[in-house]
Amino acid sequence: MSFTKQDIYKALETITEPGEGKSLIENKNISNLVVFGDEVIVDVSISNPALQAKKKIELEIKKAIHTHVDEKIDVKVNVKTITAQKKEEDSNLIKGKKIPNIQNIIAVASGKGGVGKSTITANTAVSLAKMGFKVGVLDADIYGPSMHLMFDVEKERPISVNIDGRSKMKPIENYGVKLLSLGFFTNPNQAVIWRGPMASKALNQLIFDADWGELDFLMIDLPPGTGDVHLSIVQALPINGAVIVSTPQNIALADAKKGVAMFQQESIQVPVLGIVENMAYFTPEELPDNKYYIFGKDGAKHLAEDITTKFLGEVPLVQSIRESGDVGHPVALQENTSLEKAFTEITKAMVSELLNRNANLPPTEVVRITTMSGCSAVKK
Repeated sequence: MSFTKQDIYKALETITEPGEGKSLIENKNISNLVVFGDEVIVDVSISNPALQAKKKIELEIKKAIHTHVDEKIDVKVNVKTITAQKKEEDSNLIKGKKIPNIQNIIAVASGKGGVGKSTITANTAVSLAKMGFKVGVLDADIYGPSMHLMFDVEKERPISVNIDGRSKMKPIENYGVKLLSLGFFTNPNQAVIWRGPMASKALNQLIFDADWGELDFLMIDLPPGTGDVHLSIVQALPINGAVIVSTPQNIALADAKKGVAMFQQESIQVPVLGIVENMAYFTPEELPDNKYYIFGKDGAKHLAEDITTKFLGEVPLVQSIRESGDVGHPVALQENTSLEKAFTEITKAMVSELLNRNANLPPTEVVRITTMSGCSAVKK
């Protein structure tokens, strides 16, 4: 008895799942196929949960293999049921393919909390909108969402809209930026105490159950560190590039290096567009010509040089940035100020690096994550 895995695939091309109009191979129903000697194991997923449908597809698979390959093959079939929503999500997660209507996805990350990552995200999003781009922000900081506060929409609630027969969330919009955040759905006085799978499920709902419409940029505000949420994002979305935010101090830079290393892992390979240095220096209002480097000088700039990454720019430690964020009016909205200019230059540098990345590198693939022997294995 001699046959190959390709022989089995050809046999399965003769089977069509009821109601689909395509073969099991064309419709990507076969999730796994193993050939071991004269034994064949087929894992198949179908949308019909009925026991009769499962039994029918099992019998058809066995019959097709016995008829078209060899009747002596020992065929084992494992049938699983998938929902229509899961099938749609899976179709959106084809490696290297963009989600329809979203042109560029940029993750903003920091290895350490408190360095102003959300402030940078909010102000670059506003700067992009002022440049005429269609922009959305996904607040992926599950345990400490803040974007709804920074955009002065904490009292708003996304409404449900019907899109092609499916109920989806309509993002809240302010300052020309569309926004979704877990902060819209949680009690501000209660902590979010979730394990990784619950956080991942919430993120998937914000991503795939939302009517983002057409976007030039979707900015993702990631939580600090390198954990479950970060893996869930690169698993769910083909990220075009990442921006790392750090202060100049050595402790923050050490964590920023870890953030860069995470995206540059061979199994993830999300291009790092550059590093932004926040709280670069302090200038008192009464001494406008003086600069005090409270957290050190040019730390993020030197880090960018060391790891051959673009230095996107610096933002000073200014009280009005904090005040603007607290009242939900990002400082980049101000016209003809040094801070607006700083964020505009950072945003332009980010877009320039993104254009270079899109011109010279292939599309980023989503990452497939499996669990093996208690460890997390990340695969393309």
